[in-house]
Amino acid sequence: MTYASIEPTAGSGAQDGAAMAAFSRKALSAAATFWFAIAVGGQMVFAAYILSFYAGAAVRGDLAAWKKVLPTFHVAGDTMGNTALIVHVLIAAIVTLGGPLQLIPKVRASFPVCHRWNGRVYFATVVVAAVTGLYVIWSRNGAGSFTQHIAISINAVLILLAALLALRHVLARRLAQHRRWAMRLFLLVSGSWFFRVMLMFWIAVNGGPAGFNPETFRGPALDAIAFLQYLLPLAVLELYFMAKEGASPAWRLATSAGIVALTVAMSVGIVVASMGMWLPHMR
Repeated sequence: MTYASIEPTAGSGAQDGAAMAAFSRKALSAAATFWFAIAVGGQMVFAAYILSFYAGAAVRGDLAAWKKVLPTFHVAGDTMGNTALIVHVLIAAIVTLGGPLQLIPKVRASFPVCHRWNGRVYFATVVVAAVTGLYVIWSRNGAGSFTQHIAISINAVLILLAALLALRHVLARRLAQHRRWAMRLFLLVSGSWFFRVMLMFWIAVNGGPAGFNPETFRGPALDAIAFLQYLLPLAVLELYFMAKEGASPAWRLATSAGIVALTVAMSVGIVVASMGMWLPHMR
């Protein structure tokens, strides 16, 4: 037996490296698909809740029912504020349903006209939702702390910025940059959904409210979640971009494992939120 016969050849090492690179790319793609499927499923439940409870009550002319979950829904004499809140809530269903469609490659490729028109509607609705949300949060004394209001306001401003940049890039035909900003916009617009999911996960893990007062809806835990609702998803997205475009196989595999772990945690939050917040109010 010669020395050469027991040593790996340069060719076999290169093949192993290529195989590991291919496997890590598939793992990253599978992890991202897993996250997207769970997130969209959870958001569809949220959209069904909005349509069933809020829109259903509006169609029946029973807007007073909104006070069950929005104690400050109606303020006497504040016509503009009341209207802004109604528009903000009802538009959430359009945004929640339309956003995922923009990110599915097969839909974009097979139905380009639908993609363009849905994108225009989505852009208009997220802008209106952000502006009305800003108005409502500062025009009336709603639940939560000043810190939470600041966090929500930053989210709204980032939504407007991401929408503007997504529009700017698509008009200039810079489609790769447009898609990146569209993904960031989707996560930012999903902030209020992420807040509910993170809150329910936190409550489930702690066996009840921890770090905040459930009556005043104030406390350090809620202040932290108010920022994490968009900062954490954005950070994970940037890590995904880095892993996808030039990282080592080990980095891609680590990122994939992190996305899967966060998706499992998100699934817990979705189930608890659905059972405790959304399904009980649906007819």
